[in-house]
Amino acid sequence: MSIVDKAFETQLNNIQKRTGKTLDELYEIIRKSGLAKHGEIVAMLKRELGMGHGDASTVAKFFFKPAGEKGVTPDEAIEEIYSGAQAALRPIHEELMAAIVQMGPFEIAPKKGYVSFRRKRQFAMIGPTTKTRVEVGLNMKGIQGTGRLTELPPGGMCQYRVNVTDVKEVDEELIAWIRLAYESAG
Repeated sequence: MSIVDKAFETQLNNIQKRTGKTLDELYEIIRKSGLAKHGEIVAMLKRELGMGHGDASTVAKFFFKPAGEKGVTPDEAIEEIYSGAQAALRPIHEELMAAIVQMGPFEIAPKKGYVSFRRKRQFAMIGPTTKTRVEVGLNMKGIQGTGRLTELPPGGMCQYRVNVTDVKEVDEELIAWIRLAYESAG
């Protein structure tokens, strides 16, 4: 089982523990609601069951993708992101994932060209920006930028950026910044 699949399995297990309901029971609540749009289902789960946004979004996502349904899995999306000229950057991504998985529950949302990580809010984005560099975008407050941690202009997807060109750069300093962003995201 891949790190991404393990993270989803852990998140789904945690959702069932927090709600006291199995996935089948959660899916039945969704079916009985008559709602058909992802956003409406997320809002209903948050309102009716007190779920956090990340948990509600994950349940809605898996509700719309029943077992056995064909579609792009997070692993397939990551495989596509790190293909061709950017394939050599995959070990950097895997090292970052291994650190993030240790932090606790979160939602993974693969996008075109990068992967978004969320709790109640997005806390990080990871993706290759060139064939030699992975960018780690972070959302956190009250941190002074450094030569390595670049502050970004307000209004963007992230508040900070760290460029990583070698797996050795996934060090204690970078992991501490990711943990701070993780904890800031609720």
